[in-house]
Amino acid sequence: MTEHTPDTLRVVIVDDEELARRVLVELLAAHPDVEVVTECADGFEAVRAVSEHRPDLILLDIQMPKLDGFEVLELLGEDVPVIFVTAYDQHAIRAFDVHAVDYLLKTFDAERLSDALLHARERIGQSEALPIRDIVSSGRADPSKPVQRILIRDRADVHIIPVDQVDYIEAQDDYVAVSAGGKSRLKEQTLTDLEQTLDPTCFVRIHRLFLMQVDRLARIETTATNSRIAVLTDGSCLPISRSGYRRLSDLIEQ
Repeated sequence: MTEHTPDTLRVVIVDDEELARRVLVELLAAHPDVEVVTECADGFEAVRAVSEHRPDLILLDIQMPKLDGFEVLELLGEDVPVIFVTAYDQHAIRAFDVHAVDYLLKTFDAERLSDALLHARERIGQSEALPIRDIVSSGRADPSKPVQRILIRDRADVHIIPVDQVDYIEAQDDYVAVSAGGKSRLKEQTLTDLEQTLDPTCFVRIHRLFLMQVDRLARIETTATNSRIAVLTDGSCLPISRSGYRRLSDLIEQ
């Protein structure tokens, strides 16, 4: 391992194919100002590596099992700049072109890698952040299709929550608290952004702070002040606003 100096670009390689990782390591060896701090075979390892090593740059494959490259990007947020490495993917490349994101199209050569590293250094020097949410949304094969799971990062750990296990979601400033099976986990995302990715026939905004899975509703109670409360099957009680009651009623009557 080379000595880390302020001019050294510390890189993490993420690809589920060992051969692809080996090729990158060999090509990067021609750059004395680049240090490969570790290699990762999947997205879970990538999240841990970023937490442990705090690299300057990630070379990230897209087509991976368990967690794909876009899901890894969603979990990492703006923690570290990324160069995507991918076989031809129409949707992904269109997303990269729209948002001016660097990518290496397999199979790339040494010159193309050098160009990408140069662009990455420029972005790092300018502290230019990627539009994470836009890239993740437009990079999916079908952005209009509701997500089937919610990904939550807790430092080096990743929690995957199937949406059908979610009871309700509460807004907490720039975070949401996702409640499922009696446990609540924080995710750095606004409630409005998360709501747009979920199935509107299953989840309803009953209050500016609460998004509820409709089939978790046990009953609606009215308080002494004529406010309404949603009582869930697990006993949780959530406030219902007037507009939320209209949305809930419309959905139930469908």
